[in-house]
Amino acid sequence: MGDEVDLQKMFKELTGYEKNRVDLRIDGIPASPMQIVQAHVAREESAYMRDYVLNEKGDIKELWFTNIESN
Repeated sequence: MGDEVDLQKMFKELTGYEKNRVDLRIDGIPASPMQIVQAHVAREESAYMRDYVLNEKGDIKELWFTNIESN
């Protein structure tokens, strides 16, 4: 049940970014909050690294999720 709560929090967080016009991407491809959450569910054994891309004012303009292969 904890995982479901975490995913709901993640979805809410990403939706907030999207409303603030932050470009969301997963492995370099534009993605919606739901697509990113679904990717996390589908790849339980791997992890994603977050990359925050800032504009010249220091505000987040893009949020990238990059798959990290575990060996």
